Amino acid sequence: MRKSYSDIDWSKGEKKFLERFSNPWSIQEYLDSIEYNPDYECRSPRFVMERKKAHCFEGALFAAAVFDFLGFKPMIVDMKAWNDDDHVIAVFRKEGYWGAVAKSNFTTLRFREPVYRSLRELIMSYFDFYFNINGEKTLRSYSRPFDLTAFNSRKWATTEEDLEYIGDKIESLHHYPVVTDKMIRSLNKASNSIITAGLLGSYEKGLYKPEN
Repeated sequence: MRKSYSDIDWSKGEKKFLERFSNPWSIQEYLDSIEYNPDYECRSPRFVMERKKAHCFEGALFAAAVFDFLGFKPMIVDMKAWNDDDHVIAVFRKEGYWGAVAKSNFTTLRFREPVYRSLRELIMSYFDFYFNINGEKTLRSYSRPFDLTAFNSRKWATTEEDLEYIGDKIESLHHYPVVTDKMIRSLNKASNSIITAGLLGSYEKGLYKPEN
Protein backbone atom coordinates (compact mmCIF):
# COMPACT_ATOMS: atom_id res chain seq x y z
CA MET A 1 0.00 0.00 0.00
CA ARG A 2 1.33 3.46 -0.87
CA LYS A 3 1.77 6.01 1.92
CA SER A 4 -1.18 8.29 1.31
CA TYR A 5 -2.16 11.67 2.67
CA SER A 6 -5.01 10.15 4.65
CA ASP A 7 -2.81 7.36 6.00
CA ILE A 8 -0.52 9.99 7.48
CA ASP A 9 -3.32 12.00 9.07
CA TRP A 10 -5.45 9.27 10.66
CA SER A 11 -5.14 8.43 14.35
CA LYS A 12 -3.99 4.95 15.38
CA GLY A 13 -7.57 3.90 16.13
CA GLU A 14 -8.83 5.29 12.83
CA LYS A 15 -6.15 3.41 10.90
CA LYS A 16 -7.24 0.21 12.60
CA PHE A 17 -10.83 0.95 11.55
CA LEU A 18 -9.78 1.67 7.96
CA GLU A 19 -7.86 -1.59 7.74
CA ARG A 20 -11.22 -3.41 7.75
CA PHE A 21 -11.79 -2.21 4.18
CA SER A 22 -10.20 -4.37 1.51
CA ASN A 23 -11.82 -3.11 -1.70
CA PRO A 24 -14.50 -0.69 -2.99
CA TRP A 25 -17.35 -3.14 -2.33
CA SER A 26 -16.46 -3.30 1.36
CA ILE A 27 -16.76 0.50 1.48
CA GLN A 28 -20.20 0.27 -0.11
CA GLU A 29 -21.34 -2.31 2.42
CA TYR A 30 -20.33 0.03 5.24
CA LEU A 31 -22.13 3.02 3.70
CA ASP A 32 -25.26 0.90 3.25
CA SER A 33 -25.14 -0.09 6.93
CA ILE A 34 -25.07 3.43 8.40
CA GLU A 35 -27.86 5.96 8.82
CA TYR A 36 -28.75 8.50 6.11
CA ASN A 37 -28.02 12.07 7.22
CA PRO A 38 -30.88 14.43 6.23
CA ASP A 39 -29.18 17.60 7.53
CA TYR A 40 -27.88 20.35 5.27
CA GLU A 41 -24.22 20.16 6.17
CA CYS A 42 -21.07 18.51 4.91
CA ARG A 43 -18.76 16.98 7.45
CA SER A 44 -15.47 15.18 6.99
CA PRO A 45 -14.92 11.42 6.68
CA ARG A 46 -13.69 11.47 10.28
CA PHE A 47 -17.12 12.67 11.40
CA VAL A 48 -18.81 9.97 9.29
CA MET A 49 -16.77 7.38 11.17
CA GLU A 50 -17.65 8.93 14.53
CA ARG A 51 -21.36 9.54 13.95
CA LYS A 52 -22.03 6.57 11.65
CA LYS A 53 -24.27 8.54 9.32
CA ALA A 54 -23.84 10.33 6.01
CA HIS A 55 -25.71 11.83 3.09
CA CYS A 56 -24.55 11.32 -0.49
CA PHE A 57 -21.89 14.04 -0.47
CA GLU A 58 -20.46 12.93 2.89
CA GLY A 59 -20.61 9.31 1.74
CA ALA A 60 -18.69 10.10 -1.43
CA LEU A 61 -16.02 11.94 0.55
CA PHE A 62 -15.77 9.07 3.01
CA ALA A 63 -15.39 6.55 0.17
CA ALA A 64 -12.75 8.74 -1.46
CA ALA A 65 -10.80 8.93 1.81
CA VAL A 66 -10.85 5.12 2.09
CA PHE A 67 -9.83 4.89 -1.58
CA ASP A 68 -6.82 7.02 -0.67
CA PHE A 69 -6.00 4.72 2.24
CA LEU A 70 -6.24 1.69 -0.08
CA GLY A 71 -4.05 3.29 -2.75
CA PHE A 72 -6.67 4.54 -5.22
CA LYS A 73 -6.93 8.19 -6.22
CA PRO A 74 -9.56 9.95 -4.04
CA MET A 75 -11.84 11.10 -6.88
CA ILE A 76 -15.44 12.30 -6.83
CA VAL A 77 -17.91 13.17 -9.59
CA ASP A 78 -20.89 15.54 -9.34
CA MET A 79 -24.15 14.57 -11.05
CA LYS A 80 -26.61 17.43 -11.62
CA ALA A 81 -30.34 16.88 -11.56
CA TRP A 82 -33.53 18.76 -12.44
CA ASN A 83 -36.29 18.98 -9.81
CA ASP A 84 -34.28 16.68 -7.57
CA ASP A 85 -31.18 16.46 -5.40
CA ASP A 86 -27.82 16.40 -7.13
CA HIS A 87 -25.77 13.28 -6.45
CA VAL A 88 -22.05 12.89 -5.72
CA ILE A 89 -20.23 9.59 -6.20
CA ALA A 90 -16.69 8.38 -5.52
CA VAL A 91 -15.20 6.85 -8.66
CA PHE A 92 -12.34 4.44 -9.16
CA ARG A 93 -10.65 2.56 -11.98
CA LYS A 94 -9.65 -1.10 -12.04
CA GLU A 95 -7.70 -2.44 -15.01
CA GLY A 96 -8.81 0.60 -16.99
CA TYR A 97 -12.53 0.28 -16.23
CA TRP A 98 -14.64 2.69 -14.18
CA GLY A 99 -16.69 1.84 -11.10
CA ALA A 100 -18.31 3.83 -8.29
CA VAL A 101 -19.22 3.81 -4.60
CA ALA A 102 -22.05 5.99 -3.31
CA LYS A 103 -24.32 6.72 -0.37
CA SER A 104 -27.91 7.41 -1.39
CA ASN A 105 -31.43 7.48 -0.01
CA PHE A 106 -32.34 5.55 -3.20
CA THR A 107 -31.20 1.94 -3.56
CA THR A 108 -30.71 2.45 -7.30
CA LEU A 109 -28.04 5.15 -7.04
CA ARG A 110 -25.30 3.33 -5.16
CA PHE A 111 -22.52 0.92 -6.18
CA ARG A 112 -21.37 0.27 -9.74
CA GLU A 113 -18.98 -2.53 -10.65
CA PRO A 114 -15.78 -1.48 -12.48
CA VAL A 115 -16.97 -2.68 -15.89
CA TYR A 116 -17.54 0.66 -17.66
CA ARG A 117 -15.16 1.68 -20.44
CA SER A 118 -15.65 5.42 -20.01
CA LEU A 119 -16.85 7.84 -17.35
CA ARG A 120 -19.89 8.70 -19.48
CA GLU A 121 -20.77 5.01 -19.76
CA LEU A 122 -20.61 4.76 -15.97
CA ILE A 123 -22.80 7.83 -15.48
CA MET A 124 -25.38 6.63 -18.00
CA SER A 125 -25.79 3.42 -15.98
CA TYR A 126 -27.55 5.63 -13.43
CA PHE A 127 -29.89 7.41 -15.86
CA ASP A 128 -33.00 5.22 -15.78
CA PHE A 129 -32.66 4.77 -12.02
CA TYR A 130 -32.16 8.46 -11.18
CA PHE A 131 -35.69 9.69 -10.47
CA ASN A 132 -37.50 11.79 -7.89
CA ILE A 133 -40.37 10.57 -5.70
CA ASN A 134 -42.80 11.42 -8.52
CA GLY A 135 -40.94 9.03 -10.84
CA GLU A 136 -39.56 11.79 -13.08
CA LYS A 137 -36.15 10.92 -14.51
CA THR A 138 -34.01 13.81 -13.41
CA LEU A 139 -30.31 13.32 -14.28
CA ARG A 140 -29.11 16.08 -16.61
CA SER A 141 -25.29 16.34 -16.49
CA TYR A 142 -22.08 15.24 -14.79
CA SER A 143 -18.70 16.76 -13.99
CA ARG A 144 -15.26 15.51 -14.79
CA PRO A 145 -13.63 13.66 -11.85
CA PHE A 146 -12.14 15.85 -9.14
CA ASP A 147 -9.07 14.63 -7.26
CA LEU A 148 -9.45 15.60 -3.61
CA THR A 149 -5.71 15.71 -3.03
CA ALA A 150 -6.06 19.29 -4.32
CA PHE A 151 -7.40 20.07 -0.84
CA ASN A 152 -4.82 18.10 1.17
CA SER A 153 -3.58 21.30 2.81
CA ARG A 154 -7.06 21.83 4.29
CA LYS A 155 -7.10 18.29 5.74
CA TRP A 156 -10.43 17.48 4.09
CA ALA A 157 -10.50 13.91 5.46
CA THR A 158 -10.17 14.83 9.13
CA THR A 159 -11.04 18.49 9.59
CA GLU A 160 -13.79 19.85 11.84
CA GLU A 161 -14.44 22.49 9.17
CA ASP A 162 -17.60 22.21 7.07
CA LEU A 163 -16.63 20.97 3.60
CA GLU A 164 -19.11 23.00 1.58
CA TYR A 165 -16.11 24.54 -0.20
CA ILE A 166 -15.60 21.19 -1.91
CA GLY A 167 -19.22 21.32 -3.05
CA ASP A 168 -18.62 24.81 -4.43
CA LYS A 169 -15.58 23.53 -6.30
CA ILE A 170 -17.27 20.60 -8.03
CA GLU A 171 -20.29 22.79 -8.75
CA SER A 172 -17.95 25.12 -10.67
CA LEU A 173 -16.47 22.36 -12.84
CA HIS A 174 -17.60 21.91 -16.42
CA HIS A 175 -20.57 19.55 -16.57
CA TYR A 176 -21.34 17.37 -19.58
CA PRO A 177 -25.02 17.05 -20.58
CA VAL A 178 -26.48 13.55 -20.84
CA VAL A 179 -29.76 14.40 -22.61
CA THR A 180 -31.00 16.97 -25.12
CA ASP A 181 -34.09 19.13 -24.67
CA LYS A 182 -35.88 16.99 -27.24
CA MET A 183 -35.06 13.83 -25.30
CA ILE A 184 -36.25 15.40 -22.06
CA ARG A 185 -39.66 16.19 -23.53
CA SER A 186 -40.27 12.53 -24.37
CA LEU A 187 -38.93 10.87 -21.21
CA ASN A 188 -41.17 8.29 -19.55
CA LYS A 189 -41.63 8.13 -15.81
CA ALA A 190 -40.13 5.28 -13.82
CA SER A 191 -42.54 2.42 -13.24
CA ASN A 192 -44.24 2.01 -9.87
CA SER A 193 -42.26 -1.17 -9.17
CA ILE A 194 -38.93 0.59 -9.84
CA ILE A 195 -39.96 3.54 -7.66
CA THR A 196 -40.89 1.15 -4.85
CA ALA A 197 -37.56 -0.66 -5.18
CA GLY A 198 -35.65 2.61 -5.30
CA LEU A 199 -37.28 3.89 -2.12
CA LEU A 200 -36.82 0.67 -0.16
CA GLY A 201 -35.53 1.60 3.29
CA SER A 202 -35.32 5.31 2.46
CA TYR A 203 -35.38 7.97 5.19
CA GLU A 204 -38.38 10.18 4.41
CA LYS A 205 -36.95 13.31 6.03
CA GLY A 206 -34.01 13.17 3.64
CA LEU A 207 -36.10 12.87 0.44
CA TYR A 208 -36.23 15.80 -1.97
CA LYS A 209 -39.71 17.27 -2.35
CA PRO A 210 -40.08 17.99 -6.09
CA GLU A 211 -42.04 20.92 -7.45
CA ASN A 212 -45.25 19.74 -9.09
